[in-house]
Amino acid sequence: MDWKIELIFVPVTDVDRAKEFYVEKLGFNADHDQRVNENLRFVQLTPPGSACSIAIGEGLGSAIEPGTLDVIQVVIPDADAVLAELRAKGVEAEGVDEQAWGRFITLKDPDGNRWTLQQLPDYSAA
Repeated sequence: MDWKIELIFVPVTDVDRAKEFYVEKLGFNADHDQRVNENLRFVQLTPPGSACSIAIGEGLGSAIEPGTLDVIQVVIPDADAVLAELRAKGVEAEGVDEQAWGRFITLKDPDGNRWTLQQLPDYSAA
């Protein structure tokens, strides 16, 4: 039986500001933006090449406070190229952190939710 993670909720204070950041700065695809009623807005965004999306919105029922999420890790192909692209788009991202288990970049969205981007080691070279 296959299990596939489909959606991760990211708490934000301003849906439009967050959507603009994720789409314009990080290159996510805006899959869906629906105001269901005056209390419920659901926005689904997908990172390029990812099978898993994030959800932001209003009235989604999460107890997680905006700016406190710090557990999302994304695999990227080239940390140096991604860092250069992010900085060219005005994203404040920490420089590449070299570790034996990968090369890491960290950044925060406008609410302070932290993302970790990891370039995996070349295991074929070992």
